[in-house]
Amino acid sequence: MGNFDAFEIKMTAAGMGDAAIRAFRRNYEALLRNETGLIPEETISPAQGLPSFEDISNAEADESLLSQAVVIKLNGGLGTGMGLQGPKSLLSVREGVNFLDLMARQILDLRKTSGTNVRLLLMNSFNTSEGTLAHLTHYQSQGLSEASEVELMQNQIPKIDAATFAPAEWPADPGLEWCPPGHGDLYPALVGSGWLDRLLAEGVKYAFVSNSDNLGAILDPAILTYFAKSGSPFLMEVTRRTAADRKGGHLAVRKSDGRLLLREVAQCPDEDVDAFQDIERHQYFNTNSLWLRLDLLKEQLAADSGVLPLPMIRNNKTVDPRDKKSTPVVQLEVAMGAAIECFEGAAALDVPRSRFAPVKTTSDLLALRSDAYEVLEDGQVRLAAEREGVPPNIILSDDYKLVDQLDPLGVPGLIGCRSLKITGPVHFEEGVVIEGDVEIHNTTPERLIVRSGTYKDQTIGL
Repeated sequence: MGNFDAFEIKMTAAGMGDAAIRAFRRNYEALLRNETGLIPEETISPAQGLPSFEDISNAEADESLLSQAVVIKLNGGLGTGMGLQGPKSLLSVREGVNFLDLMARQILDLRKTSGTNVRLLLMNSFNTSEGTLAHLTHYQSQGLSEASEVELMQNQIPKIDAATFAPAEWPADPGLEWCPPGHGDLYPALVGSGWLDRLLAEGVKYAFVSNSDNLGAILDPAILTYFAKSGSPFLMEVTRRTAADRKGGHLAVRKSDGRLLLREVAQCPDEDVDAFQDIERHQYFNTNSLWLRLDLLKEQLAADSGVLPLPMIRNNKTVDPRDKKSTPVVQLEVAMGAAIECFEGAAALDVPRSRFAPVKTTSDLLALRSDAYEVLEDGQVRLAAEREGVPPNIILSDDYKLVDQLDPLGVPGLIGCRSLKITGPVHFEEGVVIEGDVEIHNTTPERLIVRSGTYKDQTIGL
């Protein structure tokens, strides 16, 4: 069972390069060995006493380092969970402004303040490339529209037939025979595309990598300066876990060699789940914002025969995700943050929650579109000062699961809102202000109107 030749032939025919094929081979062989990737609690210690952003933000930032920096945004997601057909980064934040516009504004502002050509690379997937590049034509005059200047293409890998461990076949829709390899594909994609060598040749030494839907992740010159001075090959931004993050991956220290590592819930043995979810014990989670020394990444890749030994994550699915009776398949993934264990001297920095503002749900999007957040001309998004760093807690019923369902709701004033719970179809008139804790219930199928006015600490039955 398990002959890699068929996979190599299929990937080569689809235009996947040597780096992508070698990375997939490593994970496929781990699958055949039935590696679990489990990390028992007894083999790790909690990460403690990390340096914090507050400690370093007072030091003088070296703006000249911006000329040696590239911002890489993971832009391969379609946002299908929110009912989107195109790139998630084209979601509107304000009238005429989407995530991609904010990224472009941030880069243009960095270029203006530093007087250097700070680079932006978008790691697009085959699903997001066309829509993303079409929108970037608005930035043609600023040099942010050519694929050859801004695009890093994510690889794709074959799905594996769960019964035979051969490449999955689905003639009804051959596109479904492929899947993304997870954001750990960043490393083979940088190598295989030629971008790693090109950036180094152009004098770019530092990369800041983050998710395109994390609107708090911007290149901060203070962190860049700290990272450059540290000499570390790899820096992960982490933030304190809250009760809401109990199931998210956490940072730890491996007892055998003292290296930092990332443990996801899928890597936690059942008997250790309580310890995994103990946010006092394991205090930090990965924001998926990373800083890389590109020259040292190249050295490490050479030492690892061209493939970083990232832990493989196995996902059991069906070849057509919408048809649960279709062929069972295995999809292999790797996470880019897991590379923290691959580098001697890798480090982590405790950053404020403001640098972690992902938009994963329509609840996140509603808060973002309200006056609880400010969208600045330089592309920064931040909570209004009155909120003292705490976003409003919004709970929406399934009537609002998709972006199209959110639009008829309207956007109330939320700057003084602690929590808002909405059940059933409603519409906010212009001038609705929510303060404190408010619940709104409509038990009918008809969309009912919340009239203009201020609602504070009350339950409204429509």
